[in-house]
Amino acid sequence: MQTSPDRHEYPAHWEADVVLRDGGTARIRPITVDDADRLVSFYEQVSDESKYYRFFAPYPRLSAKDVHRFTHHDFVDRVGLAATVGGEFIATVRYDRIGPDGTPASAPADEAEVAFLVQDAHQGRGVASALLEHIGAVARERGIRRFAAEVLPANNKMIKVFTDAGYTQKRSFEDGVVRLEFDLEPTDRSLAVQYAREHRAEARSVQRLLAPGSVAVIGAGRTPGGVGRSVLGNIRDAGYSGRLYAVNKALPDGQKELDGVPAHRSVRDIDGPVDLAVVAVPAEHVTEVVTECGEHGVQGLVVVSAGYAESGPEGRERQRALVRHARTYGMRIIGPNAFGIINTSPRVRLNASLAPEVPRPGRIGLFAQSGAIGIALLSRLHRRGGGVTGVTGVSTFVSSGNRADVSGNDVLQYWYEDPDTDVVLMYLESIGNPRKFTRLARRTAAAKPLVVVQGARHGAAPQGHAVRATRLEHATVSALLRQAGVIRVDTITELVDAGLLLARQPLPGGPRVAILGNSESLGLLTYDACLAEGLRPHPPQDLTTAASAADFHTALSRALADDRCDAVVVTAIPAVGEGPVGDAALAEALRSASAAAPSKPVLVVHVELGGLAEALSAAASTAPQAASGKPQQNAPSPTTAAGQLPAGEAAAEAAEAPEGAHLIPAYPAAERAVRALGQAVAYAQWRRDAAEPGKVPEYEDINERGAAALIDGLLARGQGLTLGTDETCDLLGHYGVQVHRALPASTPDAAAEAARDLGYPVALKATAPHLRHRADLGGVRLDLADEEQLRRSYAELTELFGAPEELRPVVQRMAPRGVDVVVRAVIDPAAGAVLSFGLAGAASQLLGDTAHRLIPVTDREAHSLVRSIRTAPLLFGWRGSAPADTRALEELLLRVSRLVDDHPEVVAVTLEPVVVASHGLSVLGASVRLAHPPARDDLGPRTLPAY
Repeated sequence: MQTSPDRHEYPAHWEADVVLRDGGTARIRPITVDDADRLVSFYEQVSDESKYYRFFAPYPRLSAKDVHRFTHHDFVDRVGLAATVGGEFIATVRYDRIGPDGTPASAPADEAEVAFLVQDAHQGRGVASALLEHIGAVARERGIRRFAAEVLPANNKMIKVFTDAGYTQKRSFEDGVVRLEFDLEPTDRSLAVQYAREHRAEARSVQRLLAPGSVAVIGAGRTPGGVGRSVLGNIRDAGYSGRLYAVNKALPDGQKELDGVPAHRSVRDIDGPVDLAVVAVPAEHVTEVVTECGEHGVQGLVVVSAGYAESGPEGRERQRALVRHARTYGMRIIGPNAFGIINTSPRVRLNASLAPEVPRPGRIGLFAQSGAIGIALLSRLHRRGGGVTGVTGVSTFVSSGNRADVSGNDVLQYWYEDPDTDVVLMYLESIGNPRKFTRLARRTAAAKPLVVVQGARHGAAPQGHAVRATRLEHATVSALLRQAGVIRVDTITELVDAGLLLARQPLPGGPRVAILGNSESLGLLTYDACLAEGLRPHPPQDLTTAASAADFHTALSRALADDRCDAVVVTAIPAVGEGPVGDAALAEALRSASAAAPSKPVLVVHVELGGLAEALSAAASTAPQAASGKPQQNAPSPTTAAGQLPAGEAAAEAAEAPEGAHLIPAYPAAERAVRALGQAVAYAQWRRDAAEPGKVPEYEDINERGAAALIDGLLARGQGLTLGTDETCDLLGHYGVQVHRALPASTPDAAAEAARDLGYPVALKATAPHLRHRADLGGVRLDLADEEQLRRSYAELTELFGAPEELRPVVQRMAPRGVDVVVRAVIDPAAGAVLSFGLAGAASQLLGDTAHRLIPVTDREAHSLVRSIRTAPLLFGWRGSAPADTRALEELLLRVSRLVDDHPEVVAVTLEPVVVASHGLSVLGASVRLAHPPARDDLGPRTLPAY
């Protein structure tokens, strides 16, 4: 692509891939002088009506002058963008900078006229809305703050594109034309519109992959065995409801079938549309296959072929080329190196994976970046006896492999509104866009549980995953995910444990737990486990080993009826000689008692009771119960059979379960059951808190403009700088954060003069890096009441640690005694702005007892932040000490949050130590770093990750 001969080089960073409303993709890029033929071809395919709406008059063809004008841009005052599919234009947009009189202008004029043209065949796909987002971002980059557009009144589609965008706008009617003017500064409404469009488009793109009307397996071998042939057999054996084709270019002439499936040598030979292609050919042949699929109109690809980024730098480049090539044709990719996808819906019955058996239909959505972990999760959810028992069904399963295109974010968009999914389980080895993931997770968790286990926590991401770097520790990322409502677990066993409970039982109303069973020892173990998880257990009720099924029913019914109980854990050991008959009777007793009080969760801890576990699992639904306690309707049901059943038999057997039957999860260990219950309790509390999210308070003494002017002046000195003491105090002062002055004391006389200026008592501190904030090393002397004590302490410090030039001593007025804490804020390029809090010293540095929240922090989040560290009792009068002023501490956290949120140039803030006294607090040390902020992709136009 040639460089424009005008004023600016070709802006490659404006190129982007976008997902359109129907789930397909398009590429947006600047129009250049090389696009003349494409522009003419595009215009010829536009209807006369659309041309009339664009030019306000009949305009059958473009003149040579028009073509020159529309392809020659300076990328500053005149910019044109095109949306392309298959390398051809499907829509264009351009702006021309204008002055106050409406004539062409240059900067500093900040208004431009904008106009669109969309090919009729692609109207209604959201192309114009995507182009408006991108041309708006380009205009802001070039100093344009406002767009104007003139539209014919009959052109309702284009008027709607502008009015629905969410920008602040004015509308007028003059000379038979509607004139729209709108500011380009993003607003809360414009961002909400953008996120809603992103959600619909990405959800639809995944839905097209998971519910295709036709599938072609490309690379299905002529002989049994092999990846392609296996996937073909799995799709066929699952009873796929759509049209299935086998494709292998090596098929002999005349062969029309393969394993009873229509067979072709190329996807081009298939008579009819193909919605999904499963690609299982060697990596070196995939490009040819993608071209054939794109030309045939295939909508999406599942690439199980290996040999990409997981194999090294050459494979990574091959993977980038694969994604770029597929997006050229508007296709999305799961993979490469993917295990496959499964959809158990009776309307689809798709097993386009390497799993030989289809999991039973159910209400759990399952995502795994690793094929091996995906197999393990499917096996554990399906298996009975040993480990977590019972059948829990899956709605959809996605194993993304190298996650080159479709990621967990995309699948979350789909599951959020999927009526067949009530619980989401995800195994992630990397999070490509943490900022977006936390936003989507927060929205999803408000509607349905989201449980995540993350692999590769203490090392680099797997070689096949392209992810942006983050400076945050894994513990910090985990805390931010929990803030977003994610149930974070450490192992796939815990993932399944939590998923079983959340899919089978209602959310607990609180932490109060009743424990009952026929084993005193098992009850005590459960009681201890509850305490360890922060729950509030009642003393265990021992029914003795002689307890009958009727005794269990009576005890469970009584516990569920108790208003002081939020959940019940039943412990059971086998009775000698009863066998399957006794197991079934006990299971029915527990199930009937639970069904009579469906608003409280019930869990069973069993010891070698395979029959009981199977009997407990027999129920009509894996859907969580509604808050009202009424079972949800229209939920697919798992069956009681231990082996795999075809979809039809599974549905028939599930239908025989009693109406409203309650599915009770059983666990082989008290610790596992209670840990899952503790996670459900915390999640339920998060749901209640999320219903009243709190607010970011306004403070009248904040001087936002003054801080902005100070920051601009400081950054004018250069790129990135750590502020000096006076500058730090000035900036923090604009936000109502007062830092105690610390005066340099290069000599004993200077120290004495500083103390007289500040007033006794004072503290003498060494600020050398190796002694700063290290009172334990003796670099701090406190409560110096007069000059004599000050001079003596000065001499001791210099004698112990060296000359004043090395110590850098300062004198500071003593603050009221209290609890020392540290407050930090940092902008991470991947996760965004993060506020951290902990006690100063060993608690946070050695033990990692630090809590984190995403900025901006609300008043409710500041309240919980202070209380979420393990050492929080020290702030609340531990062992008779005076309680600290936590209200003042919360206000400080909110002010720091506001500073960083209002001014993204503030990339790091540290307040250490902050002494929180009984009344008020004192900030004794502070540092601030400024830099030009990293680009925020969540505020820009919608775009897929670049390759």
